[in-house]
Amino acid sequence: MNWSHFNYREHKPKGFLYAGIAAGLKASKKKDLALIVAPKDSICTGIFTQSIVRASCIDICNQRIKKSSGLIRAILINSGQANACNGEIGMRDSLIATKELSRELGINEEQILICSTGVIGVPIPMNQLLQNLPSLVNALKENDFVSASDAILTTDLKSKRIAIETSLGGKNIKIAAFAKGSGMIHPNMATMLSFLTCDVGIEKDIWDEMIKKAAQLSFNAISVDGETSTNDSFLAINSGPKISDKYLPDIQEGINYVCEKLAKSIVRDGEGSNCLLEVLVIGLSSNSDALKIAKSIINSSLVKTAIHGCDPNWGRIVAAAGNAGIDFKFTKVDLFIGDFQILHKGNLIKYKKEKIIEYMKRKMNGAYLNNDTISITLNLNNGEGKAKAWGCDLSKKYIEINSEYTT
Repeated sequence: MNWSHFNYREHKPKGFLYAGIAAGLKASKKKDLALIVAPKDSICTGIFTQSIVRASCIDICNQRIKKSSGLIRAILINSGQANACNGEIGMRDSLIATKELSRELGINEEQILICSTGVIGVPIPMNQLLQNLPSLVNALKENDFVSASDAILTTDLKSKRIAIETSLGGKNIKIAAFAKGSGMIHPNMATMLSFLTCDVGIEKDIWDEMIKKAAQLSFNAISVDGETSTNDSFLAINSGPKISDKYLPDIQEGINYVCEKLAKSIVRDGEGSNCLLEVLVIGLSSNSDALKIAKSIINSSLVKTAIHGCDPNWGRIVAAAGNAGIDFKFTKVDLFIGDFQILHKGNLIKYKKEKIIEYMKRKMNGAYLNNDTISITLNLNNGEGKAKAWGCDLSKKYIEINSEYTT
């Protein structure tokens, strides 16, 4: 890969501005209001929750992206309150917020999007938000990518941000993105909240397909708890000089890389999780079928609890694969946990269970060494299709966090 990481504290995609402040929306007094402002003629695409129970901000974003043909200039993000399932109040407050922000920025209201995250059914404290909009806009002078990424967090234990750059056709190109999410993670054509900016100009229809492809390989291939949310959004904006079509695969590679890194960091931060679970499924007729099986395995509560207990219970893995709705022959299945093979052509082979348990325990304790990935490989030996999905273990801590979430 020709892309390299860069210091987002000092450099950002050209023309984009970021800000994040504490506006008093959270009782913790942590940063809770973020803003991204893009150059004129920027192109935006969005992928959103498919739930029929969704926040008003989702409808506003969808409508404005379509109405403006993607010509979006700003994204306002509040954390602490999902502002979902509030009836007319939710829509009213979102519209008031974007209208007031349009006055502060001097940007057409229809070119401003809003995203909210937090407790469902809780409205935004509008007095605090509106009073702090001037401070938020003023903070753009600092162009603070880090503060913006911190301001969208809720139950996250860590910030999730990344920035990469490369040179293509004599042009220096940067991609920067940040995300939030640790619970209610099981996107369907969407993600939790994630925002990506890129300083090269790409036409709307091409950009739409590039972002859709990246999401499918990353945010749509992760799960913490099998739960989707009312506010899941992935917004991506590009702006800058056009580039030759021959470089589009390179830009796609960069976008895919950024999205995968963020998706995996979300799963690593899964509420109460101790490890990253990576499932590779190969040997099927299509990549999409392989992804369905991989996701079925990472979504299995029985697999996730076995991982937490460092129990190489291979029966749970193949049972989850069999529940994916994809036809395969068990008599062709090869199964590995780490480098340890357990099944060959559907037959249990002689393996040392103690060695696998030792491997799993080592990974469960490897978070601080960046060596926390437990891998499962399932070869169905019936084609060239392959896919990866990522999950985490399911622990007692997850129950503790979510049983006390609103209190």
